[in-house]
Amino acid sequence: MPDQWNHKIFGVQRFDFDKLSLEAFQYQLRNNTVYNNYVKALGVNPATVNSVSQIPFLPVSFFKSHSIKASEFTAETVFESSGTTGSINSRHLVKDLLLYKESFTKGFEFSYGPVTDWCIIGLLPSYIERDNSSLVYMVNELIKLSSHPLSGFYLNEYEKLSAMLEEAEAKQQKTLLIGVTFALLDFAERFPLQLKYTVIMETGGMKGRRKEMIRAEVHDLLKKGFGITAVHSEYGMTELLSQAYSKGEGIFSAPPWMKVLLRDEEDPLAVKETGAGIINIIDLANIHSCCFIATDDAGKVYGDGSFEVLGRMDAVSYTHLRAHETGRNL
Repeated sequence: MPDQWNHKIFGVQRFDFDKLSLEAFQYQLRNNTVYNNYVKALGVNPATVNSVSQIPFLPVSFFKSHSIKASEFTAETVFESSGTTGSINSRHLVKDLLLYKESFTKGFEFSYGPVTDWCIIGLLPSYIERDNSSLVYMVNELIKLSSHPLSGFYLNEYEKLSAMLEEAEAKQQKTLLIGVTFALLDFAERFPLQLKYTVIMETGGMKGRRKEMIRAEVHDLLKKGFGITAVHSEYGMTELLSQAYSKGEGIFSAPPWMKVLLRDEEDPLAVKETGAGIINIIDLANIHSCCFIATDDAGKVYGDGSFEVLGRMDAVSYTHLRAHETGRNL
């Protein structure tokens, strides 16, 4: 891998993102056979790739059909996406768990400050019931790093969770309750609370447990149920080793080593930095797999680099996507 890569992306406050992205592109072109073949199939001449917008992005679906590896290695672990019965799940072969841990720890601290300031609570029943979830691994490590006696996972123990949150609130303890959407809604309905020192963070997902709702509906119910003014969100996926966070209204900010771009639905090689389109992600922490991922999510990116996720492309029409170009000031 490129020399001192971890230090280059995590160890300095400022770095040249575009320069490191081009360095990662050349490295993965040489060492990732799947990515190299994909670039060749597109007819892209690597010698002409001189800017981030010219880098080809690998469709996220390749993680379902191929082993995405930049060099030969035995994976320390394999993260696997959730899916319906009979579906093919994405598999992310992780060479170095310490790199993942450094990425999500520093990413959390970039948005929320030291983990040790927080009591971390995980409400992730659909994830914790299966193996190889990158989200469960992340939350479990944050729980351990917090070193708070009330930190931990809760499955369906809503009464116990309610009592714990009331105890933390009484102590004015900063608390993060991160949960899958359906579980947070169930908890809010059964044990409504008035929270002042607790951040509610939803990770998305009804998992067939409740009817699908748009984000605004979900957040309104959670705000009413918990007496809060904003619902936070986490945007991540099995295929990435970094996450972006929203502190309200579904507007996400990424850490310095992660960037969201947009591609055109009709021309996947037409990439832009702001506007509406389909989300492409550069995750420099993915140096051992692929740093350049073309997702299936529609979105908007604003001038300051923050972004919004509009939904899956199969649920967002091209006309609807174009209408967003005239929406909020870009």
